[in-house]
Amino acid sequence: MKELLQIYTAWFKMGLFTFGGGYAMLPMIQKEAIEKHHWATEDEILDYYAVGQCTPGIIAVNTATFVGYKIKGILGSIFATLGVISPSLIIIFLISTLIKNFAELEVVQHALQGIQVAVCALMVNAIMNLFKKGVKDIPTALIFVGSFLLAHFTSIPTIFIVLLAGVCGYVLHFAKNRKEGVA
Repeated sequence: MKELLQIYTAWFKMGLFTFGGGYAMLPMIQKEAIEKHHWATEDEILDYYAVGQCTPGIIAVNTATFVGYKIKGILGSIFATLGVISPSLIIIFLISTLIKNFAELEVVQHALQGIQVAVCALMVNAIMNLFKKGVKDIPTALIFVGSFLLAHFTSIPTIFIVLLAGVCGYVLHFAKNRKEGVA
């Protein structure tokens, strides 16, 4: 039970102190799940993010569910998921009761603008970390560029872009191994 409470508390903290969703949460997940608790490796977190992007729901919730399941099975996934969503539920409830009184205050509007800028910085940092870890050579750089162009200039659903990138990665790996004579 102690480990389940630790899972809940860690994900509660990540949900409480991260604004901007799953991408902005990546630095905190790296610190908590990888460095502090050693629940997952960087590669596993990247895999969970990729799968979380393809599955229905919020990336942060999906990632919490995957990490929780890895640690403690179904109960771990439940505690991690509840941990990451609890702060949002509490904050949304509080804000919804108070928003009418404070939304028009200039100080609130400026605070939200400041939060948006900080979230952008956290997202850029997370993207840079993902880029360094994922783009390792020319083929993966081409997959990156192709995925970016498809995501930015077309209306192709994200899941199809991710699946296409996965197929391209597999084909390139298979072709490379075949060329090198590796089975």
